[in-house]
Amino acid sequence: MLLAAAALLGAFLVTGGREHYQPPPQPGAAQALSTASAARGPDPDRPATAPAHSDAAPSVAPMAPSTPTRVRIPSIGVDAPLTALDLGPNRQLAAPPEDDRNLAGWYRGGTTPGATGTAIIAGHVDNHQGPAVFYNLGALKKDLTVQVQRADRTTAVFTIDAVQAYAADGFPDDLVYGPSTRPELRLITCGAGFDKQRKQYLGNVVVFAHLTSTTSP
Repeated sequence: MLLAAAALLGAFLVTGGREHYQPPPQPGAAQALSTASAARGPDPDRPATAPAHSDAAPSVAPMAPSTPTRVRIPSIGVDAPLTALDLGPNRQLAAPPEDDRNLAGWYRGGTTPGATGTAIIAGHVDNHQGPAVFYNLGALKKDLTVQVQRADRTTAVFTIDAVQAYAADGFPDDLVYGPSTRPELRLITCGAGFDKQRKQYLGNVVVFAHLTSTTSP
């Protein structure tokens, strides 16, 4: 069950701690979820609406499930292959291999991007070599797009509704990982400040997005 993993996902990408570390960008208040949306959380009995931006592009018909193979975010220069992520013995979602700076992972026990539900893609913010695939995730803004290429040669295009940082001890599992009645996507990396003494991030940056277009071969 995805939510069982979510409670342990708040700090699963703890990396960093280099002597001359430059913190990654963090989202501003203007990119956050609306107060009403954040308080409401997901409601599978109500038709989904864009959670943070009333002018966001409408969703489109769901796609058939297909394994995602690549994630692209043109506005921040991300173009990375995807690897499948599973739950470990403690039901914590495994992180992508840390030695590959340009690799992200998707939770294959959940929704495939483009299908109805909430799909999860996670990536490291950095490693001991420097910035990694999702280093600039916090610089994203509402209405920018995320493209997910799939094994069936289609591409799911998502429009960003919100970008928000959460402290590990206040991570909203239900809001981030809960079910949706439309195709949605969450991108997750470390953020929410950095503790230089403990050499770890204090939480996560989360991108909320929904499916707005598709491409076919």
